[in-house]
Amino acid sequence: MRHNKKFNHLGRTASHRASMLANMAISLIMHKRITTTVAKAKALKKYVEPLITKAKEDSTNSRRVVFSYLQNKEAIKELFSTVSEKVGDRPGGYTRIIKLGARQGDAAQVCFIELVDFDPEMAKTETKKKATRRSRKATKAEAPKAEEAPVAEEAAAEAPAAEEAPKAE
Repeated sequence: MRHNKKFNHLGRTASHRASMLANMAISLIMHKRITTTVAKAKALKKYVEPLITKAKEDSTNSRRVVFSYLQNKEAIKELFSTVSEKVGDRPGGYTRIIKLGARQGDAAQVCFIELVDFDPEMAKTETKKKATRRSRKATKAEAPKAEEAPVAEEAAAEAPAAEEAPKAE
């Protein structure tokens, strides 16, 4: 029985899983966005977010702690300089998972995992509401009403102008 065993082992031994998550974390820090499966992305999120929180405080001890997980000097430099500046005021939630659908070869669910503050396009766009059948009917029903309203407004605008013309003469 799996009572209170919430950790996803991802079908790997502990050493393989640790090195895989470290390599994925390095890639995420260096490239700001990677494509992977949903299960690995969720495991990576739990792995990398405490490291980013640790990187907010730039001390020798925090650098050593993060280095013990990542073992990559370039990634440590990037994390403590660029990434920590961007997420300095954010209380948590440094990563975002965006699902892409199923992979064609094995039907595995694939997604992007990215650092939140590094995607300027996502910051610009609001979340768009999915078009459903009801909303399409509602927009079609509202469209004639919207067309009738300007016609009525134009007629109302012309009427006062016509009244003013005789008064001016």
